[in-house]
Amino acid sequence: MTPDCERISNFIRLWETRDLDAILAVMAPDCIYHNMPWPPLVGHDAIRQGLAMFVTDAEAIDWQLHHMAEGAEGVVLTERLDRFRIKGSWLEMPVMGIFELQDGYITHWRDYFDSAQFQAAMAAIG
Repeated sequence: MTPDCERISNFIRLWETRDLDAILAVMAPDCIYHNMPWPPLVGHDAIRQGLAMFVTDAEAIDWQLHHMAEGAEGVVLTERLDRFRIKGSWLEMPVMGIFELQDGYITHWRDYFDSAQFQAAMAAIG
């Protein structure tokens, strides 16, 4: 496994801790996080605010990594099943993620998923 793939694999496992400080620590201060099709979030403060709802609402987080590939230098692609246990039920979302790294930090992170499926799953949880 290349160093960049190992960093992203560690980042994915880090979500189980639900520790936003640790999650943000592997991102560059000016990192761009873009959950498609929602607007991108830039910088730790905006990203923290955007991720807080996922972390605070979840009793547990389990991201299952299915496939990982490395593209051009510093680009890692992931196919995942992101799972969040909320109010005793697991919300599961298939996700395709693209991570750009520089000097060991995530500088740009884009996740592609079906937002209608996400909203329906959240509504079902209540």
